[in-house]
Amino acid sequence: MYKRVLLKISGEALAGESGSGIDSATVEHIVKQVVALHNEGVEIGIVVGGGNFWRGRQGTNMDRVTADHMGMIATIMNALALQDAIEKKDVPVRVQTALSIPSVAEPFILRKALRHFECGRIVIFACGTGNPYFSTDSGAALRAIEIKADVLLMAKNVDGVYDSDPKTNPSAEKIEAISYMEVMNRNLNVMDFTSITLCMENRIPIVAFGLGSENGLIKAAHGEKIGTIIS
Repeated sequence: MYKRVLLKISGEALAGESGSGIDSATVEHIVKQVVALHNEGVEIGIVVGGGNFWRGRQGTNMDRVTADHMGMIATIMNALALQDAIEKKDVPVRVQTALSIPSVAEPFILRKALRHFECGRIVIFACGTGNPYFSTDSGAALRAIEIKADVLLMAKNVDGVYDSDPKTNPSAEKIEAISYMEVMNRNLNVMDFTSITLCMENRIPIVAFGLGSENGLIKAAHGEKIGTIIS
């Protein structure tokens, strides 16, 4: 079992089958596993995306910086929803944001985040890196490095990494283990290259697994064979 994990959840995953908004059943499915791991003593940091509310590509006629900031704000809504669902399980949790919104959440301060782990709290990191032109995947890789996570868990809508898009190619083959460089050389759709490079340079293994798998998060955090490991 990993001691400290960074879980990356996409906004689209929170939307469930509807594709937008927040699906309460999906949130409950995630939170149930997060709380179970917390009760086992695993220290959990979570980075959540905002694609269920806003995607940068929606603002095609909009300034890129403005569009990216709108995406960061969308992640706060998801972070607060997760916080509320976790607190209802009587588990302490804090939201930290890379953008300063003190009336809603704490600003990201690394020492404070580490103290939260020491006090047995879950920490949700919102707003990515706080900078435009960087994805929430980059934010997840950065936070994983900063908090010295043992692993970056990528909860996806598919059950791992495939050699091609399984949605369009029924013959796509799942890859069980792959190196960082091979992911980039083959241009596989896992994370952006900035994220992969950060993890590679800092030796953070990545486990990409299906969010819909039965107890998939628990199995991934236990180090069981699931999804695809990138190392």
